[in-house]
Amino acid sequence: MHRIGYLLKEGFQVMALGTQTVFEFANVVAREQFYQVSNYSLEGGDICTSQGVTVKTLAVGDGSESDSWMISGVVDPTLRPTPANELAFIKRAARHSRRTVGLCTGTFSLGEAGLLDGRRATTHWAYIETLKQRCPTARIEVDHIFTIDGPIWTSAGLTAAMDLALGMVERDLGPQVATATARVLVMDNRRTGGQSQQSELLKLAPKSDRVQIALEYARKNLSQPIRVDDLARAASLSPRQFGRIFQSETGQSPAKAIEQLRLEVARNMIERGIHPLEVIARETGFRDRSHLREVFVRECGVTPQSLRREARNSAPD
Repeated sequence: MHRIGYLLKEGFQVMALGTQTVFEFANVVAREQFYQVSNYSLEGGDICTSQGVTVKTLAVGDGSESDSWMISGVVDPTLRPTPANELAFIKRAARHSRRTVGLCTGTFSLGEAGLLDGRRATTHWAYIETLKQRCPTARIEVDHIFTIDGPIWTSAGLTAAMDLALGMVERDLGPQVATATARVLVMDNRRTGGQSQQSELLKLAPKSDRVQIALEYARKNLSQPIRVDDLARAASLSPRQFGRIFQSETGQSPAKAIEQLRLEVARNMIERGIHPLEVIARETGFRDRSHLREVFVRECGVTPQSLRREARNSAPD
């Protein structure tokens, strides 16, 4: 059994508790009680979330109660330095646990405890620059949804913590259980850590239903050639109308937006390391492996091989 302890503090972000659902349903999928989840605080008793919901907690012990410790964050970590007794506990817990996890702004507590020195880490995009200042010896990943550096795991905003939790399930129980768990949770796509904190569909931020429908059509058909005529037909517009509306709403041409969607999906597949690059190129609509490499170097500044190597090197033992 793998024991997971959540260290909660007054005013913690209630979505941190949502990640517990990942472990709950991983147990269901695996048909065994592999994970045991408990809520802790320094003194025990009732802890109030940022929304005013009260959660009952156990008092922490000597740091050896859990195999993985999940350290919660608060809404604005710049206003509240981590108390000394909490930092002392986090340091002890890290010595006795298999993983120490910073959920969203909980990464700040790990940094203040010295656990990020020389390590890769991330947090919510709004606090990246502050984290860099607070942890000058850490290697802060500006736009990753979560990072893994040995026993230290950190996530961006708390929906990204769901992906991190699934990453833990994959390491513990394998990719099949993680994928099945994501399906039970009706997660649209199980993301690895290297994705941008802002998805391409979110960045495009279309205002009309018609453009959203066209983008959804593109996302589902990336392996096929996608012409403006196809997108216009999906949106029930003429090609000329569609091109004008698309540019107005997203600030990009349809061709450029489709290329970015292809890159995002390809990056996910590359980092997961399951398929050869030839298959990834074909499934995401690039002509061949060389075309995939050409676009990656131009848009991302790295080759697909380098990205895959980095993902493998960052994986825990």
